[in-house]
Amino acid sequence: MRVTGPPVPGRLADPHAPARCNGSYTDIREAYQVGQKTVRFSDLSGAIITQDDALARIVISEHPELGDGPVQIEVLTDEARAIEKAALRVAVVDLYLPGEDEPHRVAMDAGSFDKLATDKAMSELLVSARPARRGSRTSPASQARGDRGSYASMEHAGEPHRGRVTDAERQLLREHFDEINERLAGQGLRVISLADREHVERYGLAELARQRGVEPD
Repeated sequence: MRVTGPPVPGRLADPHAPARCNGSYTDIREAYQVGQKTVRFSDLSGAIITQDDALARIVISEHPELGDGPVQIEVLTDEARAIEKAALRVAVVDLYLPGEDEPHRVAMDAGSFDKLATDKAMSELLVSARPARRGSRTSPASQARGDRGSYASMEHAGEPHRGRVTDAERQLLREHFDEINERLAGQGLRVISLADREHVERYGLAELARQRGVEPD
């Protein structure tokens, strides 16, 4: 954090000001010289950061109290190193639950996560598991702002999002249903099912379901 102090006044004779004689003395105009001083403080402790090499920058990407996106703070180098030493071994996982479009990202202690594997060691399970293929993720911030324009395209139509489904996206799904589902599956995302009543109503696929003889549940 930087704080700029108020101007520091100082008296300085103006060499360009004309001299004015009045009896036995000369009146010389005087000007004020001003300056500013910038002081940095640690955003964590409030301690003054006196040297540039003692300044560290921290970018906070995820936190329960974080708003729309990453933020950054300035701290003492020793404070940053203390954070590094206190780092935990964690497993970060995305949970795709039935009936929900958006995954839940969870971070938990790596040791506790490893104990969930009871059939074989977690190290074996991770080595033998198939790689997850992911498409580009839409940030929660852009979803909150209602950024829906990209979903009305073949590149993003049908991807999970919380916003309203536009008529343009529905039309793309009706006309290119199989192609879009193939792309979603290839990206490791949930596919759209004609047997899922929620999907059919959300994307306007009732007529397509009837044409294919599928009765949504």
